Order: sequence, then C-alpha cells, then structure tokens
Amino acid sequence: MSTQVPLPVLGESVTEGTISRWLKRVGDTVAVDEPLVEVSTDKVDTEIPSPVAGVVLEIFYQEDDTVPVGAVLATVGEPAGAAPASPASAADSAVESAASAQPSGSASSAASSLFSSGEPASALYPTSERISSIFPAVEAPAAAPPAASAAPVFTPPPTAAPAPEAPAPEPSAPASVSPAQGTEVVLPVLGESVTEGTVSRWLKQVGDEIAADEPLVEVSTDKVDTEIPSPVAGTLLEIRVAEDETVAVGAVLAVVGAPSAAPAAAPEAPAPAEATAPAASEPAAAEVPAPAASEPAPAYEPAASPTASLAEPPAPAAVVAEPVATEPVALQPAVAEEAPSEPAEESEAPAPAARRAFSGLPEEAYVTPVVRKIAADNGVDLSEISGSGVGGRIRKADVEAAIEAAKAPAAEAAPEPPAVPAGATKLRGTTQPLGKLRTILAKQMVESLRATAQLTATVEVDMTEISKLCLKVKDAFQAEEGVDLGYLPFIAKAAAESLKAFPKLNASIDADAGTVAYAAAENLGIAVDTDEGPIMPVVAQAGDLNVTGLAKKIAEVAARAKDGSIAPDQLSGATFSISNYGANGTLIDTPVIVQPQVAILGVGAVVRRAVVLADPDLGDIVTVRDMVYFSLGYDNRLVDQSDAARFLAHLKARLEAGDFAGELGA
Repeated sequence: MSTQVPLPVLGESVTEGTISRWLKRVGDTVAVDEPLVEVSTDKVDTEIPSPVAGVVLEIFYQEDDTVPVGAVLATVGEPAGAAPASPASAADSAVESAASAQPSGSASSAASSLFSSGEPASALYPTSERISSIFPAVEAPAAAPPAASAAPVFTPPPTAAPAPEAPAPEPSAPASVSPAQGTEVVLPVLGESVTEGTVSRWLKQVGDEIAADEPLVEVSTDKVDTEIPSPVAGTLLEIRVAEDETVAVGAVLAVVGAPSAAPAAAPEAPAPAEATAPAASEPAAAEVPAPAASEPAPAYEPAASPTASLAEPPAPAAVVAEPVATEPVALQPAVAEEAPSEPAEESEAPAPAARRAFSGLPEEAYVTPVVRKIAADNGVDLSEISGSGVGGRIRKADVEAAIEAAKAPAAEAAPEPPAVPAGATKLRGTTQPLGKLRTILAKQMVESLRATAQLTATVEVDMTEISKLCLKVKDAFQAEEGVDLGYLPFIAKAAAESLKAFPKLNASIDADAGTVAYAAAENLGIAVDTDEGPIMPVVAQAGDLNVTGLAKKIAEVAARAKDGSIAPDQLSGATFSISNYGANGTLIDTPVIVQPQVAILGVGAVVRRAVVLADPDLGDIVTVRDMVYFSLGYDNRLVDQSDAARFLAHLKARLEAGDFAGELGA
C-alpha cells in the first residue's frame, strides 16, 4: 500500500511551485513529517514533509521542474512484496552453500570458507538468523554435564529473550556512544522565507550547565545573526551540528537534559572464551574493536553437549588472524586503552589554534574559516582588529576594511576625489553571485510592483521648528536617554498619528478573497541600510509611544539590524513602512511598497535653503528654512489620490507646528 504526496497550497494566489531539491531518493526510508522535498514558489521557499512513514517508492518530478498545486510529487509506502530482506551478498551465498554442503560437525570449514572468500569486512559479521541457518542448534541431553575439554558449541539465542550479556552490535552502528536522552534543541524559524541557518559559535560545550532561556548557540542566516536559547535547564549532553555547518530549519542542534541521561560509553570488549588462544584475541582488540572471532561469543552460549566438536581451539585464532592482516582498516574506533597517548596529544594540540589566523588573537574569539583565510592571505593580524559582529565577532567586512586601511597611508599625500567605498575597486570588471538576501529582495520588489497599482505623491515640509527643538534639548536628551535625537522619531510619531486618522493607509488587501484588513495597531517598519542590504526591522505599537520612546526603540532596532543581532520577531508584522533615504543625501525617491502593506513613506534629506513665506505684517518674505521632501508610495487599488493627499497634509501640518516640547520636557 502506498500514499501519494501532493504539492499542497503554499499561500494565497500560489498556483504552482518549483522543485528545488529532493531530500530523499527512491528507496530511502522516511519518517512521518520528515522533510521529503524542498519547493520554491513566488512567495515562499519551504519543505514538504512525508504524510506517512515508509520508503520512497516513486518520484514523479525532477529538480527544477515546475508543477501545479495538487500534483503528486512522490509516493511513499511499503516496498512491493513481502517484508524486505537484506540482499544476499557473495559472502552470503558462499556461507549458505558451505552450510548446506557440510554437516553440523564441520561448521569450521564453512566459517573458514567465509573468511577466506575475500569479501569486504562488513560481510564477516553475519546476523543471528544467518548464523542459525549455517550452524543449526545441537540438542544436548538435559542431564549431560559439560565436558571441561570440549570446544564451545555455537547455538542461536532463545527467541523469547536475548542473551543477558550484551548482544553483538551491528557492524555499521558506532560502538562508541548511544544517543543522549533529553530535550532536543531545534533550529527555529528565524524569519520569513528563511529555510536554513549556519552555526556560528557554540556558547556552551558538552557537559556545561545551562539555565532555561540562556543562550546556547549563535546561528547566522541570510537575514539575521541571532542566539538560540535553551528551552530547558539542565546539562548540555550532546552537540549534533558543528560550527560553520549549515542545517535546515527544524534540524536538531543539541540535546539538553539531566546528567544521568548522557550517552552511555562504549562497552568494553568482552573477554575471549577460555578456549580461544590469547595470542589471537590480543591483536584483534588492538586492531579491530569488533573482531569476528571474539564478538559472537556473548551472543551464542556454549552448548553443554560433549558430542559437538565444531572446531579445534586454534581454528578461530587462524580465522581472526587472516582478516586482521588483510583488512587493516578498522570499521569502528579503536579501543581507547590500546591507543597511544603521545600521538593523540600532538593531534589535539593545534585544535584551539585553528580558530585563529595568528597567535595574538584571544582563544575565545571566534573567526570563521573564510575570514581567517582572507586575513592570512593579506597578512592581516586579527588581534589588531575590533570586530563589529555579535559579541565582537570579526566579520569579513572588518578584515577588508583593515586591508584597505593598510594601503591608505601611501596615498594620503596626494589629493583624492570623493572616497570610494571599500571593496568597490575589486568589483570592477568581475561577475559576482547576486547573493541570497539580494535575490530575495529582488523577487519581493518585482512582485510588489507587479501585484499593486503603485503611485507616488510628494510634498515639501518645513522642519525648522523641529530643528530648533532638537537643538534645544539634544545634549540633555543624549545624557538622560543615551541615544541621539534626530528627525526620524518626530516623523515616526507624526506618521503614527496620521495613520490613526487615515486607517486606509494602515491596511492590507486580499485580492483573491476581495477583502481589506485594517490593522489594529500602528507597527512601523524602519528601513536600515546594512552591509548585506536593506533590512526592515519593526517598531511595534508605535502609536502608543511618545517621541522619547520612539527614539530609543528606533535606535535599538537599527543597531541590532546593523550588528546582526536582530531577533526574528522584530523583522515581521509591519503595517506601514518608512524609508529614510535622506540619511545619504537623497532629496526625492520613489520607495517600493513592502507587501502586503499598501503604503510606504520616503523621507528625503533635510536641507537649508531660501523659501518664500507669507508674513502677516510684511507680506511675502524670503528667508532660510530647513526643508524636506516626503514621498508617499501607495497602492491605488485601495488608497485614492485624495486619500494620499489628505494623509500627507495631516503629516505636514503636524510636523510644521513642531508641538512636541511637552513630550520632551522642554
């Protein structure tokens, strides 16, 4: 029986999707809700999980194929026929033919033919079912006492309960540790369209105590660098993702729990049977942790019958000696007691230094391999660089700035034209990848212009009264609040008040459903220019904040956006956006609406210039004022030109009045 996996509805107005990557192949086993395939649409990149557990039987579309919603992508179920059996290898055939040809008393010959067949080491470890078919159980008389000199007889374990001694492990399973039991720490969703993240630095190590909500690991995505906290208090039992490794959203990063739940250490190799020659068992323990001669001993009990003499004692020793000599590659880690100590110390010594490009960098300072390589190639000492990343982490831009600074002194004497941004000369005449963040932004902007009927309205606003107020309280505000007081908090305050008066501009349209949703709060998205591209952190409930609160909140989210520590929930939920392109000197621009919003306010540079004013006593006079242009981009499907004009008029009047002194205590 099989189950079809269709392409589900992935958003409003989404009718098709493109297969980005298959995470499973035909024949792979998949669990319920385990990601099966990555699909990209014009609105979201996501993973499609398997609805049932089973085996991937068919895949109907290839990577990069575009399929409609509802199309069957794959089928998952049980393989055709009876329960799948392990495919017989050449060694299996050899063993079975040897077993059928030999009587039970000559099983040693069958075993010898198995080990001399030249098969891979994995074929030297048959399962209990295979051995039971080769070495049939020998019924022993109940009253027969065991003979002291008789060789051990291998019999299958009882089906009701396994042997109490540790059963032989599967050859492919690691014998070192077992998975830790505790609470799994998974990679959460870190923003819209974010599907993966890279582990930048582990803040805790295995064995460390950690409190609930205490930062555990730093993760970097294409939109944000953030810290993942521990969901529970306890001990860090296991780390499953190494630093600089990229994993998908939902992947298990670590396990936290009680110390008693830590993974069990590898069991010591069982002592060889007395009948086995010591000379044969010792090299097996040193070379291979699970030798063929010594490992079956715990799984098969010696029979009490003195009549069964399957092999002379030297025979198993010879069997072990041959694969050790011809197959020196160990399938599992060597026994710790046998490992030489001095080479291990030499191999571990460079590990801390590998995190630093030069010995002068503190050991705890994390530097990515890419940054280390750039620094080493250009002779930059990382210990002399002050990092601008999270917790002072040195970023690629910091090293590039240091490289450019090292070249600057030679050219300081000659007059230079306006400064060229660092790294600009490296781009001339080259072809570079667009980058994930820039690709996402490009898609969003094109989709916004395609889906909306965007128009732009512009007004000129006199900011002189605001300038006077800022000049009056600037120093006291900085000393008391710890942030600078500029024009943007006043603009945000006036915009929030105008949105309350004109809720059409604080809404979103669902064209397919034919509905309009008016927001219950004024959540302002503030565009911030970063090294990777513009980011739009959100000031939530801006309509409930005064100028002081807005100044502090805007400074906070802007700083976090630039250093990469912005939280994921601070990047979504905006109902209206403000783009302050005037910070770079631009007078007028046409900002693009951020979907699903219906309006965005562009703020130009505040400049001093001569304007004509109407004085009640002197008539028209020419005077110097602080002037700025506001450009309102709006969706004409909902917002009419008259609505945009009234909104801008309200905003203009509020700012030109400059009546904010009461909020600042001036």
